[in-house]
Amino acid sequence: MVRQAWVRASILLLGFAGVLWSLVALPSFWRVNPARELSTRILMDDRFKPGVLSEVLVRIEAQPAPILLPHELARAEALVRLRIAEAAIERKSSEDADREAVSTMEKVKSSLSLNPADSFIWLTLYSVETARSGFDRNNISYLDQSYAIAPREGWIALRRNKLALAIFPMLSEAMRVKAVSEFAEMVEGGFIENVAINLTTVGWPHRDRLLASVEPVDIIQRKLLAKRLVADGMKVRVPGVESDERLWR
Repeated sequence: MVRQAWVRASILLLGFAGVLWSLVALPSFWRVNPARELSTRILMDDRFKPGVLSEVLVRIEAQPAPILLPHELARAEALVRLRIAEAAIERKSSEDADREAVSTMEKVKSSLSLNPADSFIWLTLYSVETARSGFDRNNISYLDQSYAIAPREGWIALRRNKLALAIFPMLSEAMRVKAVSEFAEMVEGGFIENVAINLTTVGWPHRDRLLASVEPVDIIQRKLLAKRLVADGMKVRVPGVESDERLWR
């Protein structure tokens, strides 16, 4: 009898726990898919109409804070705030930029506390800290963490490689190797426009090392890179590609 009563009590307790879990967790889960889609669009650097992300942020803030916060929701809010902060910096509105940077930092750290293996959010942490306070060697660890978690991630590389090349002399040799390898992989992946911009701007002082790294890359991609550089008026030699400009006329 005692055992049967204990079993019934356990079943009731488990049932109550299931109901409680549903009440707490399900409202957040219903919001995960839209948050994931929004994050993907931001990661792919989609353009949004003016004011759209601000409206999204207002809706996010209007929602009751869930007791259990899925990482996708925290990540989406961090990415939305990042894009808004970047827009404020581009407008050169120091007051808006400072305010948005502080809010972004809070949400970025909240997202990392839920998923410390998020390479893009580590990169975001480095980017926002640098934009807010200027370059600080201590922040390089955030960039290093991003490489450690996802050294070969196409969409992250499009943003990360430029940031890494901008501080190339300050990086450890291990990080330099990762940045150079990433550059070559971007050529292999066909991101020629991004590669050309990186090479001819922040990467220009290190062009010999960067160009040497693309030697194993498929010849078609190397030719496309060479053609783009010639069109930009850059007289550099891509390994294995004829340097005569007449080739591209």
